[in-house]
Amino acid sequence: MAGGTFATQGSHPRHAADGAITGSVVIICIVAASAGLIFGYDVGISGGITAMPPFLEKFFPSIPKKMAEAKPNQYCIFDSQALTAFTSSLYISGLVSSLIAGRVTTTTGRRGILIIGGIIFMIGTLLGVVAVNLAMLILGRLLLGFGVGFTNQAAPIYITEMAPPKWRGAFTTAFQSFLGGGALLATIINWFASKMGENGWRFSLGCAGIPAIIMTVGAFFIPDTPSSLIQRGQLQKARQSLNQVRGVDSDTEAELNNLINYHEAAKAATKQPYKTIFQRKYRPHLVMTAAIPSFQQLTGINIVAFYAPVLFRSVGLSLNGSLVGAIILNFINFSSTFVSAYSVDRFGRRLLFLEAGVQIILCQLVLAYIFSAELGTAGTSSFSKGSAILVLVLMCIISAGFGWSWGPLTWIVPSEILPLEVRPAGQGICIASNFLLTFILSQVFLSILCKMKYGVFLFYAGWVMIMTVFVGLFLPETKGLHLQEMNKIWQDHWFWYRFVEDPSSNYANLTE
Repeated sequence: MAGGTFATQGSHPRHAADGAITGSVVIICIVAASAGLIFGYDVGISGGITAMPPFLEKFFPSIPKKMAEAKPNQYCIFDSQALTAFTSSLYISGLVSSLIAGRVTTTTGRRGILIIGGIIFMIGTLLGVVAVNLAMLILGRLLLGFGVGFTNQAAPIYITEMAPPKWRGAFTTAFQSFLGGGALLATIINWFASKMGENGWRFSLGCAGIPAIIMTVGAFFIPDTPSSLIQRGQLQKARQSLNQVRGVDSDTEAELNNLINYHEAAKAATKQPYKTIFQRKYRPHLVMTAAIPSFQQLTGINIVAFYAPVLFRSVGLSLNGSLVGAIILNFINFSSTFVSAYSVDRFGRRLLFLEAGVQIILCQLVLAYIFSAELGTAGTSSFSKGSAILVLVLMCIISAGFGWSWGPLTWIVPSEILPLEVRPAGQGICIASNFLLTFILSQVFLSILCKMKYGVFLFYAGWVMIMTVFVGLFLPETKGLHLQEMNKIWQDHWFWYRFVEDPSSNYANLTE
């Protein structure tokens, strides 16, 4: 098995603790998953404040002028590179910090990187609140990105390593649930802030500090993961951490010994994880950890997440109506993550991916038809009330499908398939790939909308079709497997088997 992973489905001992859910593991994973809250809040808040007239007049005065035109092009009202730079700047710094975080995590542990990321995020929040010009605003966003890059790298791995194997998917889904909850909270706060007058947008930005404080303070009171502690030679603390989350001493000793052996094999295998992950035997891991988070952004969810209020205003809704529409969308997204939490460990990852793919493709095609019928290519007409409502309904269906598939599974699958020896590096690549595509698409989406018109929905529908076929052909099922036995799925796969090594000979070579 690649990278020193030696246990197989048949040889790995099963314990009662494999399926046991204790109060400690629930609380600990909630604290880690709250990292998703700060990310989700920031995603949700940016779209709302960019639809607020006082914010636009202060930082982007060209946009209100376009809106005041007699017959504005609805596709192009918000086409501003400065505006998209405000949104996308977070993701370019998040990309950089996610790659740095892989090395920092190895030194400080999963918990340490959560604390560091939370502190940086709070500094960025403060800078955004007091911003008096566009430079300060974007600098604050860059710091927010550094914080999110650190926390997004650590939180999914933390939960994956702490959760009982039987319920790993459900626990890791909590990260996406918090992300969706953060976006929902942000849209509600935006709705209230829009009524506060000139400085309402400052209130919206400032509230981002609240979830960051909760996560950072909470991280001081939770243990690091056993795998991370073993990796740093702290065996006694690893034993205490495992006992705390499993709650059964007699079972945890066997699990601890297995983790120690697994770590020793991984340690013997590599000293340079970022170099090692490019070896042939890690090809399936590398492809999946880069492809899945990249594909997530090609679902078209950035339309919903970043620019929903902007898009709703483009189809003729008022500021209040567009913010209410965004609240509905984010509520649907948040609620659908609970469908994933219920289903992911019962029906598997692949089924959720495939079903949602078909659902999203159909909705994108219908949206393209509606936009072409209502706005055509000139974009100077306006939507009927019925069509505007139908657009909202279709976006809700897209948001629901994303919420139980590509949303949570982007964090679950890469974090669980990576062998220990390349896990920090692989997770860094995962987050960096996600942020790179997010940066590119958020920077160019409003320009694409202006130039491609309704064709933008066909563009995303085509990508979702490619992604769905890719999952059907190349992603094996991972539900219920121990992390130590995960590579067995690649040996049994019709395509990936040719890249991985035999687990028994690999482990024997490592321990000779």
